[in-house]
Amino acid sequence: MTKEDMEMVAMEIVAYAGEARTQFLKAMDAMADKDWDAAEKLISEGYETVLSAHDSQTDMIAREAGGEDMELCFLMVHAQDHLMNAMLLGDMCKRFMKMMK
Repeated sequence: MTKEDMEMVAMEIVAYAGEARTQFLKAMDAMADKDWDAAEKLISEGYETVLSAHDSQTDMIAREAGGEDMELCFLMVHAQDHLMNAMLLGDMCKRFMKMMK
């Protein structure tokens, strides 16, 4: 995988992670309004979006595990940071909903 390919995958992960983060934050707003159905829907949508980012990540891991040479770039490190933060926010949303109900 070339550096340019790695950068494209990284941007894809950043985009998915950013969208998931937005969905999770909207879910928190819905929780504040006690709109549990909307919050649950947004959390579910957020996790679907995270899954898309995770699929891109998993593909890269599988390719590297298969022996393909990977040229790591700082953009990928940044993308991983965004993805992990989005996943953490999703987990926190679930817990906040449980506490608020």
